[in-house]
Amino acid sequence: MDEEYDVIVLGTGLTECILSGIMSVNGKKVLHMDRNPYYGGESSSITPLEELYKRFGLPDSPPESMGRGRDWNVDLIPKFLMANGQLVKMLLYTEVTRYLDFKVVEGSFVYKGGKIYKVPSTETEALASNLMGMFEKRRFRKFLVFVANFDENDPKTFEGVDPKATTMRDVYKKFDLGQDVIDFTGHALALYRTDDYLDVPCLETVNRIKLYSESLARYGKSPYLYPLYGLGELPQGFARLSAIYGGTYMLNKPVDDIVMEDGHVVGVKSEGEVARCKQLICDPSYIQDRVRKAGQVIRVICVLSHPIKNTNDANSCQIIIPQNQVNRKSDIYVCMISYAHNVAAQGKYIAIISTTVETSEPEAEIEPALELLEPIDQKFVAISDLYEPTDDGTESQVFASRSYDATTHFETTCNDIKDIYKRMTGSEFDFENMKRKQNDVFGEDEQ
Repeated sequence: MDEEYDVIVLGTGLTECILSGIMSVNGKKVLHMDRNPYYGGESSSITPLEELYKRFGLPDSPPESMGRGRDWNVDLIPKFLMANGQLVKMLLYTEVTRYLDFKVVEGSFVYKGGKIYKVPSTETEALASNLMGMFEKRRFRKFLVFVANFDENDPKTFEGVDPKATTMRDVYKKFDLGQDVIDFTGHALALYRTDDYLDVPCLETVNRIKLYSESLARYGKSPYLYPLYGLGELPQGFARLSAIYGGTYMLNKPVDDIVMEDGHVVGVKSEGEVARCKQLICDPSYIQDRVRKAGQVIRVICVLSHPIKNTNDANSCQIIIPQNQVNRKSDIYVCMISYAHNVAAQGKYIAIISTTVETSEPEAEIEPALELLEPIDQKFVAISDLYEPTDDGTESQVFASRSYDATTHFETTCNDIKDIYKRMTGSEFDFENMKRKQNDVFGEDEQ
């Protein structure tokens, strides 16, 4: 402990582990501490199943019908990886992929008028889809061709759209797309949680739809990937990367105090000792006085003994319930994975519902999603506060991450990582900086 570090990281959530990995690869001396005895913080996977029952304060232990407790790895925060997204890029550049195995999620579905429909993943599916009528399909196809050809650096591809001025609402008008198609394009392809995006310039939306299409093109069934054994494997993979580059890890280590001098951080006090540092990264739970509450998320973990109806018996899928289908301001999401991913006992499925809380009765808000999952063997309800830092850390050199939001992919988490990196180093985040620097750092056991 009594040493001088460049960076101390508190909490082993995904954001913190990726940042400590990048800092270590870049030659910084890193100390990484967590008050918990396990990796992952908020974003861990809980095993065995008995532990989940305990964590949610359920009086009984799991029934025998749930199989062996140790066959379960249940994510507390459900998310998938976009196949062409930023997190996959981070995994590839750092070669953390060698510690993990992924499966493609079998399908993405969208809710319309009380039923669920597959989000078309091929032209054939689009033509057969009941989501839109015949003429609409042609217009939608034209729109997708425009998106595929669009290149923000080549005005020839703009087709009269100014990406920095034309709103998305006007782009939809230009292609004469109806409300249903707008709904599923904005929420199931561009993955917006609300409709605020309609009235801002269309550049980001077009790029989001492009990301969806390119991710889909990689594997075909859906644009999403999910790691075997659960999301808890991700922070551990980046922690290994940091350790290989000399990062020091301490789990089960209480944090008594963050030591400040003249308004900036100089160290962390634990069990009577002080480790000194120039910069500090942490999750919001370590610095309650430097974060503010920015809302709440409800997440409901449901254990099922059957695949979700009307999903073609998929072993994994995502369902998006667009907000205006259920008179809300934000979408409701369902992520479903199963025994096929080594996260549940044979023949069992885990569906996790999440959304931003809008009323004083959060459980009533997710009723439409619960109905899609019936019958449910057991459910675990968590309502979490969302925190964001109150200052950018440039003065104090204390950089807090944001809480994990209700979205079902890691793009917003990656934006937070890039943002913290820029504030810490003063330079734009560049994936090249994540490349492993030498080839001989894998250790004997990994050849």
